[in-house]
Amino acid sequence: MLIREAEASDWAQIWPFMHRIVAAGDTFTYPADMDEKQAHDGWLLASPDRTVVAVDDTGTVLGTAKMNRNHMGNAAHIASASYMVDPAHSGQGVGRALCEYSLEWARDQGYRAMQFNAVVETNTRAVRLYESLGFGVAGTLQEGFRHPEHGYVGLHIMYRTL
Repeated sequence: MLIREAEASDWAQIWPFMHRIVAAGDTFTYPADMDEKQAHDGWLLASPDRTVVAVDDTGTVLGTAKMNRNHMGNAAHIASASYMVDPAHSGQGVGRALCEYSLEWARDQGYRAMQFNAVVETNTRAVRLYESLGFGVAGTLQEGFRHPEHGYVGLHIMYRTL
């Protein structure tokens, strides 16, 4: 697996799985009916932020991550990131590789910590992954997310120093 800067041509592979993930409405706070232009403009970030893809040896996009400053001003030293893995490639270490990559990127950019603002508590695979990489739950907004199956569930803020 290779992680590299996302190129405009990668969008054709990103959008189909991103659309399915967002439309499911169970892991991201994006509107389930988010259109392609909104998704494109919100995911493919310009420098100094970064969007990457994880690809296999045939060039197939397995997953993607976007990395950015979480806050401005006197809190601009805190990074954030979001990850999407094509469900067809789930369980193959793509999410872990993207998360590890984003942590290294943040360190290299001089960030002092990384914060995830909205991790749905029922997304237990993501919570376990982040915890295994040193993140902790800084707080939970009780009933902060309306899950399509479970109703109102907590929304974690997860954090780790770099």
